[in-house]
Parts: sequence; structure tokens; C-alpha cells
Amino acid sequence: MYKHIIRPILFKFDPEKVHYFTFSIIRFACKIPGFSAIIKLIYQVEDDLLATEVFGLKFKNPVGLAAGFDKDARLFNELSHFGFGFIEIGTLTPKAQEGNPKPRLFRLKMDQAIINRMGFNNGGVEDVVKRLKQNKSVLIGGNIGKNKLTSNENAVSDYEICFNTLYEYVHYFVVNVSSPNTPNLRELQEKEPLTALLQTLQNLNETKPKAKPILLKIAPDLSNDQLLDIIEIVNQTKIAGVIATNTTISRTGLLSESRIETGGLSGKPLAERATEVIRFLSENSNKSFPIIGVGGIHSPEDAMEKLEAGASLIQLYTGFIYEGPQLVKAINKTILQKRKLQLVKNEI
Repeated sequence: MYKHIIRPILFKFDPEKVHYFTFSIIRFACKIPGFSAIIKLIYQVEDDLLATEVFGLKFKNPVGLAAGFDKDARLFNELSHFGFGFIEIGTLTPKAQEGNPKPRLFRLKMDQAIINRMGFNNGGVEDVVKRLKQNKSVLIGGNIGKNKLTSNENAVSDYEICFNTLYEYVHYFVVNVSSPNTPNLRELQEKEPLTALLQTLQNLNETKPKAKPILLKIAPDLSNDQLLDIIEIVNQTKIAGVIATNTTISRTGLLSESRIETGGLSGKPLAERATEVIRFLSENSNKSFPIIGVGGIHSPEDAMEKLEAGASLIQLYTGFIYEGPQLVKAINKTILQKRKLQLVKNEI
């Protein structure tokens, strides 16, 4: 129904306007008595075998919603009804900012992809906390960044502010230094500034009553030498893991007219490179830290590739937009089937 009826209608309109319109519809529908229960019944796959423990947290299933979809934590509870095991909010900055000028979100239908140059548009970390205080049961990740006007020399302070403000209300943190849409942000991925940033946050983490997992989200455009540096930095700072990957600035092989737009590319064209990065990190680190795999997951087969390459969890974004909530269910059913088969083999 989604792919054949709903999506063709939604795809006739501006992507960003459709995003907020869809949010309004879901929010309204979930207020109707019984609607949430029906959505859960249709899309959620409940089984203890799906439970996955990673970096000290227990996820009811390994399929999450990536950052960028619910930046301001306005719909995390309703979105969880569609079968996600966790929701990542953000990227959040200390101060509210409008982001880049519109239009800034583009569908590449022929490529099953999206280009965005949103620019960390969000209402600020303090505003988000008001809604997170109402969270009862959704496992939340907090993706944090710096304001556009904050220089790289002062960036650490922005990340500290976000960390302190969100600490009580999220289950894990993601340090985003890999978005291509904030000027000079990716310079923070270089070895020296990245080590300093992560070590500062880890030191801050250790002062808290209970340390929260901190992950690093990296770009798919890093070289193998840079990925080796990432492994060294993760092991040195002892952060919890890595999210691989963010959007790419590559435009190789694209067919859609919108390929000329600047910004980060997500969706099907990213699938192979994201899997390569996951496999490289996993093999060259001897699986010394967990990886959340994201990038081009449009089918259960795509998801299994990420998991078999070394990911412990996966996240959806563009695939969720193109394939609809049925994708979440299909992936969880496939993972469950594989785990049941493995259980039988172990018993034999």
C-alpha cells in the first residue's frame, strides 16, 4: 500500500514539506483511540531472540531509526510504534539554528537516494529536553554537533554543552563530526582534533554518576589510512563504538538530475561503500568495538550484509522513506529467522 499508493502521492510534493506534513498526520492519527495499537500489531515483531545487547544497553531489536529523521524529538514515541528498536534524535546543537536556505532536500528517484544540505536545523538542545522528559520506554540516542557560527577551535565547548544537557535523557551519545553540510566540520575528523574532542567528552563522562556510551559517526569518504586512525582513536579514548556511515559527497554513478545539488547523499548508492567501511573497521580492529551500520539499507538483504560485515545494530533513514514501515518489519523477521536457525544448529 505504501509503495503503490501513499509514496507516489507524497513524492509529488516538496520533500521537506512532506516530511513535516507526514509528522502531523502520524501525530494526529496516534491520538485516535486504538490507532497506535493497530500500528504496533501490524509492524512490530516481538520475540526475545531479537533482543540485542550492545555497549551495555539492551535493544529490543537491532533495527533503529537514524539521526536526522526526528531531529527535535517531536515524534520518537509514535515512530517507535513502527517496530524500531531504538530512535536516534538530532543532530542537536547548543543554540537553535534555522539551517541552510531552502530548498535543501532533494529526492533522486532514479537512484533511490536523497541529497540533503539541511545544516543542523534544530530548535536547540534545551528545547528538546522538554519533550524527552516525557519519554517512558523508547531507547533514545542523542546525536550532537556544533553550531554553524562556532569555530572549530571552540567546537569542544558546544559538544560539552549538548552532552551535559542531554545526559539524563538519552541512553547513548553520538558525536557528529562527519556531516558535509556545516562548513569545516569534517576537519574535526582529523586525528589530533578528534582525539582531543572525544577524550574531553570521555573525561566529562567519567564525572557522571553512570557513564553513557559515546559513539563516533564517521563519513564514508575517509581513506583506509584515515579509518586506521579512527580505530586507533576509538581504542585510545575508549569510546563505545562507531556509526558507519554518514552521508557521502560522492556522486559516482548517479542518474537523477538532482545529482548536481550540493550536500550529503544517502540511500542506495551509499550501500556498498558503507558496507566496505563496516567490514574494514571490524576486520582491522579485530572486532574490538561495536559498529552501528547505516547507509543504503532498502531491503532485508541489505541489512544482513551490514550485520554480516560486522555491524551489531543497523539504522534506517532513506530506505524508510522509499520502502515504508514494512521494511522495518521485514528486516526484523529476517533477523529473527536467522537467529532461530542458528539456535537450532547450536542445539544440534
